[in-house]
Amino acid sequence: MTTIYLLRHGQTMWNREDIFRGQADIPLNDFGRQQARALAKALEIEELQRPFFITSPLKRARETAEIAARSFNENKVTDNSFFLDISYGAWEGRPLVEIEQEYPELYRTWTKHPEKVVFPGGENLKDAADRAEKGVEQAVQINPDRPIVIVAHRAINKALICRLLGLGLEAFWKIRQDTACLNKFHYNKSFFILARLNDTCHLQNLGKDVKDF
Repeated sequence: MTTIYLLRHGQTMWNREDIFRGQADIPLNDFGRQQARALAKALEIEELQRPFFITSPLKRARETAEIAARSFNENKVTDNSFFLDISYGAWEGRPLVEIEQEYPELYRTWTKHPEKVVFPGGENLKDAADRAEKGVEQAVQINPDRPIVIVAHRAINKALICRLLGLGLEAFWKIRQDTACLNKFHYNKSFFILARLNDTCHLQNLGKDVKDF
């Protein structure tokens, strides 16, 4: 079986301030780098052999991947645009409170029926899930005998987990993805088996709460 670790990047200032990120290229903050180092230690415990690191090209994901890869003396982290965060279009760079006020009906639909939303000037969940699923399919075909570590984003991870488990995208909000969380799958050449979901045990000693935003 191929083992896949699906990680969420560490914290950014926009995570702390409840600002929609999407494809805006926001770096990690200092606490996010601490989270990434803790995530690296969690992967060390797994004793991975020759892991293959893939990341969204956005700074917050790439830096998380680079920190994690150093634990395995891996200098190569492969960027893959299939794992770019969802495009929130006009919502990107806007605080949650503003979006609730300016787009009340669309935001309500997003919280109740996310699969029905097309973000103004952006994507919908199906588009994001399609490309992320294609990225995973390519990764397991190219590296069937190596553990694969993918660093992506909250919305991408949620949508991708729905797809890998055969769930509809209406299950999006039933899956939690905290910053710097770890998910683990096994792929047996026919289907994906979930072994761990939103694991944040490695973050407990950092002294701050993590959150799903």
